[in-house]
Amino acid sequence: MVRDGAGWWTERVVPRLVDASLSAAPVDRLRARACAGLHGRVLEIGFGSGLNLPQLPAGVTALDAVEPADLAWERSAARREASPVAVRRTGLDGERLAAPDGSYDAVLCTFTLCTVPDPARVLAEVRRVLRPGGSLHLLEHGAAPGPRVRAWQRRLEPLQRRACGGCHLTRDVPGLLADAGFEVAVVHVGYVAEGPARPWSWVTGARATPLVRP
Repeated sequence: MVRDGAGWWTERVVPRLVDASLSAAPVDRLRARACAGLHGRVLEIGFGSGLNLPQLPAGVTALDAVEPADLAWERSAARREASPVAVRRTGLDGERLAAPDGSYDAVLCTFTLCTVPDPARVLAEVRRVLRPGGSLHLLEHGAAPGPRVRAWQRRLEPLQRRACGGCHLTRDVPGLLADAGFEVAVVHVGYVAEGPARPWSWVTGARATPLVRP
């Protein structure tokens, strides 16, 4: 049951906004790059409406999906039905994954670390559930390198968080990965839109592998 206006907006409107804004062709091309090399059993944190499904390589044998929004899961039905990969919804919270240690060959995370309350905890869980040699495939928006755009991101972030389900504009994606003990190979950095949309559109694509701790 939705008990207040904020809950209704987050549960019934935000999933539609995300689906519409992140299904553009330039983003799809970056999704394809993020998904390249995925294989075996994969966990996707922030499955959303299934926009990554058409980009999954043939080497993926199963996909477990973490997705808190029921509406987003409902909107993914047609994509799941069309996908040759079996998809199973396995949880609602990336900070507490319902999987034993070393369960997955790879983890996929796209446009999710901006919204989770504790990205460090999510990344710690990713480390835990990855098998030795496994990798995190990531595509996220975050803090831009230019001071003028970053200043606008700081100004806009309070409104962004209220309107978009807690989404942050200023998170340092490479820094979060490094702090969580990952070795990062950057696949892509850059703006996916210009002009007034710049504060929302600085994107990092990366492949990250857990560093071996002594």
